[in-house]
Amino acid sequence: MLKSLYILNYALISELKIDFEGGFSAITGETGAGKSIILGALSLILGQRAELKALKYDEDKCVIEAEFDLKGYKKIDDFFKSNDLDYDGKNCIIRREMTGSGKSRAFVNDTPVSLTILRDLTNKLIDIHSQHDNLLLSNTNYQLEVVDTIACNQDLLLVYQTAYNQWVQLQTDLRKMEQNAGKQATELDFIRFQFTQLSEANLYETEQEELETEQETLTHAEEIKIELLRVTSLLTDENAVVPLVKEALGAVNKVKAYLADGAIWAERLESAYIELKDINNDVMTFADKVEYNPERLDYVQNRLSDIYTLQKKYKVSSVAELMSLRDELDVQLQQIENFDEEIDKLRKAVELALAELEKAAAKLTASRKNAVKPIVDYLVEHLSKLGMPNIRFDVDIKPAANYSTVGIDDVQFMFSANKNRDLQPVQLIASGGEVSRLMLSVKAMTANKSDLPTIIFDEIDTGVSGEIAHRMGEIMHAMSSGMQVITITHLPQIAAKSAQHYRVYKDDTGQQSETFIERLTPEQRIQEIAQMLSGKNPTEAALLNARELLNLR
Repeated sequence: MLKSLYILNYALISELKIDFEGGFSAITGETGAGKSIILGALSLILGQRAELKALKYDEDKCVIEAEFDLKGYKKIDDFFKSNDLDYDGKNCIIRREMTGSGKSRAFVNDTPVSLTILRDLTNKLIDIHSQHDNLLLSNTNYQLEVVDTIACNQDLLLVYQTAYNQWVQLQTDLRKMEQNAGKQATELDFIRFQFTQLSEANLYETEQEELETEQETLTHAEEIKIELLRVTSLLTDENAVVPLVKEALGAVNKVKAYLADGAIWAERLESAYIELKDINNDVMTFADKVEYNPERLDYVQNRLSDIYTLQKKYKVSSVAELMSLRDELDVQLQQIENFDEEIDKLRKAVELALAELEKAAAKLTASRKNAVKPIVDYLVEHLSKLGMPNIRFDVDIKPAANYSTVGIDDVQFMFSANKNRDLQPVQLIASGGEVSRLMLSVKAMTANKSDLPTIIFDEIDTGVSGEIAHRMGEIMHAMSSGMQVITITHLPQIAAKSAQHYRVYKDDTGQQSETFIERLTPEQRIQEIAQMLSGKNPTEAALLNARELLNLR
């Protein structure tokens, strides 16, 4: 439950702290006293958008802090664990801060959190029913939510939504594949031409480098041959390098036994001799192969020209990239050839997913229809007590045109408060007072099912008075046996039913108007309710009436 609310520098509030208790509490005060300001501050705790105009004039920082007592509310434990938030299993402090620069921050037990996490948490802790929320009864989606709440359809909805998401995703995949298949089918001839051209080129990765080297050799064949023959002559002719090294090796071998480094010198000269002979042999072999071959040169140049043309055409710079492109085209051709098979598989998968979706939707529909009688019985009983003796109510469930995230049902609340009027959609026929009574009954019906610790009503009693207000107060009081109920009201009959009574008032005696709130003592309650009955200066009759109302509790 909401244990306390602290407000600093918000609208007409400089600073105030309100302590709440369980059960049923009423907040009253004159129009314009600031009840909506307190509710607006609380809405910031619920993650609503902060506006700079809400900050008190000339103040740098606005702080709203709410403390919740969650002892015994085990359903919230997993939320704190999954979001890595500190929690002692008892208390939760939520704080929202705003600065004049527009910066806003939120904290849960002193841990900074996003507004998304804040909203997810507070949606599990408190429900604020504002004056405008009566319009929700005109919303068929809200009516469907009410039915699902009473039917306890959370698990069925989860199963259905999983099936729905799978079906939607498979349909998306199928459309994309069909579009891709159609697009690539139109390009099939071009893709096949490109693949054939690259395949018939018979490329291998090092070909370009090898051909470019061979081209250089063939182009300078005569010069290469002359220079290589000169090399062999310098190495092997009489008095050339190789014979002289061999002669030097023989000389060292004769005296190496008498020299400390003789053996090493001999080994090095022998190694040099062998290396020079190998070089000479390699040069001679290569020189023998080198010859001017115009036919081979033409082939090499033409082949390179073909490779350069392909590289330019396909905007690449190497044979490796051409080969990679060829392989990609091959994969595309295989995909195109396999599209029909893959599309057929996806179509069958869509059919199977639709079958699962239909089964899940059927269970959801059946559960909703089973909840109709309990809903109708409950609302007719409560609305009869709220001054509608001729009330007729029904929940019309019809198949929707298409599947949606919440099923394939169109739900419509049908309503008539008079004998001579046929059942019609509630938004077309119910008056403001009837909507208020109906909404309170709906909230009372869903309160236990939703398992919320706290609900706040902001003038849900609009359009009612007298005995009907008295009975609405009884309903709120009954609701408070299982949850904390706080109501903002102008009706003394409802305020008198509360266990705790708070008064909001505005002080205009200073330089600025200030809003305050106080918890009323028993005597103060009598005075407040009497003023609600007869005005600022209540008569003795009003005071007596106020005492009688309070004794009715």
